Amino acid sequence: MKRRDFIKTAAVGSIATASVAAPTIVSAKTKIKWKMVTTWPKNFPVLGTSANKLGQLIGEMSDGRIKVKVYGGGELVPALETFDAVSGGQAQMGHGSAYYWKGKVEEAQFFSTVPFGLNAQEMNAWLYHGGGMELWKETYEPFGVVPAAAGNTMVQMAGWFNKQINSVEDLKGLKMRIPGLGGEVLRRAGGTPVNLPGAELFTSLKSGAIDATEWVGPYNDLAFGFHKAAKYYYYPGWHEPGTTLEAIVNKEALESLPKDLQSIVMNACKVVNQDMSTEFTAKNNAALNTLVNKHKVDVRRLPDDVLEKLKALSDEVVQELAGKNKAAKRIFESYDRFRKQVIAWDNISEREYLNIR
Repeated sequence: MKRRDFIKTAAVGSIATASVAAPTIVSAKTKIKWKMVTTWPKNFPVLGTSANKLGQLIGEMSDGRIKVKVYGGGELVPALETFDAVSGGQAQMGHGSAYYWKGKVEEAQFFSTVPFGLNAQEMNAWLYHGGGMELWKETYEPFGVVPAAAGNTMVQMAGWFNKQINSVEDLKGLKMRIPGLGGEVLRRAGGTPVNLPGAELFTSLKSGAIDATEWVGPYNDLAFGFHKAAKYYYYPGWHEPGTTLEAIVNKEALESLPKDLQSIVMNACKVVNQDMSTEFTAKNNAALNTLVNKHKVDVRRLPDDVLEKLKALSDEVVQELAGKNKAAKRIFESYDRFRKQVIAWDNISEREYLNIR
C-alpha cells in the first residue's frame, strides 16, 4: 500500500511539474521576428555584411527562435535615422556608430571614437573592463535603447582629397565629409565638415560637391571606388584611431525575451565585434597594394605641422565636450583615466615591440 501511495504521489507531482514547465516549452518554440536597420549600404563589405552576420548569428545561436531581417540604409528608414527607428520601436535592432547621433546626445561620441584617442584594442578594453559599457548604457537609457559594441574599423586612413595638403593653410575652405569630433576639429582648422551617409560619398566627391571624404580604409575604400573620384589618399587616420561600431537594441524588445535569448543577442554582438577588426587587418594591405600598384593611387602622409595643429584643436574640442554636462564629464574622466593607464603600458609593450620588429 505504501508503494502504491508513493507511485500515486509521484505521478501527481510529475503532472504538476509538467504544468509549471509548459510555458517555458511554449516560449522555446516561439518564433520571434525582428528588424535590424543600419546606416550602411545594403551588403557593403565588412560594415554591411557584419550587420548581416550579426542577424545570421542570432538566428543560428537561438536555433531559429529569433529571425532577424536586416535592412540597408534607406531601405526601411534613412541611414541616419537608425537610432530613432530603434528608440521608437519601428525596428528592434540597429547597426551604426554613436557619433551619428551627436545631434541627439553629444556625449555619445565618446563611445564611437575620439581623435588621437584609443585604438581598437584599447577601446574594447575600456568598454569591457574599464567601466565604459556601464556609462554607455546609462547614456542610452533615456531613449529606451541598449547599446553593444559590434565592430571596430581599426586605425583608419585620413581620407581621399582632390587637393594636396601641404600645410595647415590647405585645410581652410576644405569641404570634407567627416563626422563626429573629427568634423568639429576640421571646422576649427578652417574647413567645412559635412555628414553624409556612405551611399552618397562617391557621387558627392566625383561631382565636386565635396573636396574630400574619409570613409574607413583601403578595403572598404576600394569597394566604393574612391580612386576614380579623388587624386590623393592621405594617412594616418588621426580622426578615427579605432572606431567602435554599435548594435543598438530596443530595450523593451530585449527585455521581453527569455534570459537565454537576451544573452544570445548580446553575445552575438561580441562575436561580430571581434570578427570585424580581424577582417580589416587581414584585408586592408592587399587592398592598399591594389590601389597603389594597379590604380596608381598617390598615397601620402599628412605633414607633421598639420597633424600637430589637428592634435591641439582636438584637445580643445574634447575638453569642451567634457564640460557640456555632468554626464559628459563622467564619461570623459573615465575615458581619459583609462587612456593614460593604457598608454603607459603600451609604451613599453606594443610600441617597443613594433619599433624592434
